[in-house]
Amino acid sequence: MKRLHVHVAVDDLKRSIGFYSTLFAAEPAVVKDDYAKWMLDDPRVNFAISTRGREAGLDHLGIQVENRDELQDVYARLNKAGGTVIEQGETRCCYAKSEKSWIDDPSGIAWETFLTTGESADYGDGTGEHEARVAHAKSCCAPEAAADTASLPEAKTSGCCTA
Repeated sequence: MKRLHVHVAVDDLKRSIGFYSTLFAAEPAVVKDDYAKWMLDDPRVNFAISTRGREAGLDHLGIQVENRDELQDVYARLNKAGGTVIEQGETRCCYAKSEKSWIDDPSGIAWETFLTTGESADYGDGTGEHEARVAHAKSCCAPEAAADTASLPEAKTSGCCTA
């Protein structure tokens, strides 16, 4: 069964943990110095927050799957949806090991599809995610806008041509 994933960048992790714990009537399943995650069944969502240097607000959405068959099904739908699919492959992110791909919706909101394959002792350095997003921005932007994308902060490269 698939699970919706929502990742929100926050300014104050402790205050946000308090807010979302009250809202969800549940404590986070994972808490780190810069990250917290709730694995909720009602609603069925993987809700994560972090203070990873991005502008506060919606960071990205996603679909988390439970097995490789579901992952292949979602990947097939990504390719039919239109747009550029960035296959990140095996990676470490959010204190987990996973296989994932990225696509932006028509409004530029980043969506990831992923299968979690294990835990990671660290958050991950973000290079794979950043490279996937920058590669996507370069593939859909005008050449003059794409040329300078690599020098922009991560927050500015998360959507297509949002710089």
